[in-house]
Amino acid sequence: MARRPNNFTRFHRMSTSPARTRNPWSWVPTSYLAEGIPFAMVIWVAGTMFKDLGHSDGEITLATASIGIAWSLKPLWAAFLDMFKTKKFFVLWMEAVMALLLCGIAVALPLPNYFQITIAVLWVMAFMSATQDICVDGIYITALDAKGQAKYIGVQGVFWNVGRLFGTALVVWIAGSLKEDHQLSTTEAWQWALGMSGATMAVLALYHRFMLPTGSVGVRPESIGTAFRNFWEAVVDFFKKDAIWGMLLFVFLFRSSEGLLLQLAPLFLQAPTELGGVGLSLKDKGLIDGTIATAVSLSAGLLGGVFLSKYGLNRRTIIFMALCLNIPHVCFVVLSQLAGPGHTLSFTTVAILVTIEKFGYSFGFVANMLYMMQQISPGKFHMTHYAFANSIMNLTLVPTQMISGPLADAVGYKTYFIIVMFAAIPSIFGAMIAPFPRKVESGEPVGTGRH
Repeated sequence: MARRPNNFTRFHRMSTSPARTRNPWSWVPTSYLAEGIPFAMVIWVAGTMFKDLGHSDGEITLATASIGIAWSLKPLWAAFLDMFKTKKFFVLWMEAVMALLLCGIAVALPLPNYFQITIAVLWVMAFMSATQDICVDGIYITALDAKGQAKYIGVQGVFWNVGRLFGTALVVWIAGSLKEDHQLSTTEAWQWALGMSGATMAVLALYHRFMLPTGSVGVRPESIGTAFRNFWEAVVDFFKKDAIWGMLLFVFLFRSSEGLLLQLAPLFLQAPTELGGVGLSLKDKGLIDGTIATAVSLSAGLLGGVFLSKYGLNRRTIIFMALCLNIPHVCFVVLSQLAGPGHTLSFTTVAILVTIEKFGYSFGFVANMLYMMQQISPGKFHMTHYAFANSIMNLTLVPTQMISGPLADAVGYKTYFIIVMFAAIPSIFGAMIAPFPRKVESGEPVGTGRH
């Protein structure tokens, strides 16, 4: 009688034979578009809607700011998704249910307690969106080999941002147009806008029913106790990886200066010249920091993926990408030195400098994502470990984002952006010492059990 394969053998056999029957262009763009839409709806569009419906800033932020923690807690259940059903199963169900939830918010808006209902639904959507993220990334890792991952890493970033623009630009524009051009009430306008976004998610779920690869099937436990033991095994296995602390140090340091810019830079562009800011109007800020900068960022992300696909991720390329990420921050040093009382900068000057900074950031950031995919996540629990690394990366931004505002208030914009440049030193140092314990062959599936 043939011996029943053990869990590792079963996993290794499945994960080394990723499905390659689907053209990645048929599912990578739409998968990450479907990732970006619910994130944008929860994090950005909900606040815009509540503001339009008459709620105060304090009420909005107190109710919505903490919802984003769902995406940082993904590792707590990522391992269990490796154990039950398929990755495609979870993606389809999450997308379909989120479509219904968006329509549910639309139905609830006329109710007296719509605010509480909407907040509760947004919490549910956040955890579903986080689950969708885990499984889409898992399909990406197991359906593409190392060369394919590098080739399409920029594509996933581009279309995630298209999903963000769908929410922050199109959905908001539709609500505004329905109010201003068609004289609908605020509630009715947002009902239609939310209904449209829900219908879009439903269409994407239906499309993925036929076009999305299945992804490798994880090892299924025989009991809940086994599931918890396997989860703990995933945690222990993560910290047993070769050079894990050096790799996590790289993840922690790579975005050290970026965290100081994420929230402060847009505020600086909008701040009045009397306070040392650029003094952009909301229309100009939206055009420069929104439309133009986003288009440039998408192009830069694609070029970053093409660059790494051609040259590979190694010591030289990761240092080069770190320099691309950090050196353009000098554009904000220049802006802060030129701006100030009595100094109105031209639209062209601001647009060029902001665009250069956005291009460098988006081009260089691709290296961080690919490093986590190819060096940190491979192994028996590849999907779970990628979620671990991604969450750690996002959590490292919290301290710098928290101190950016008080620090700028204390020292002023001119000094602040010089500090940002010095904060780039740890990022470049992290790239210089980043370990590469795993040799990645161009045709090798990254989801294998080999380290």
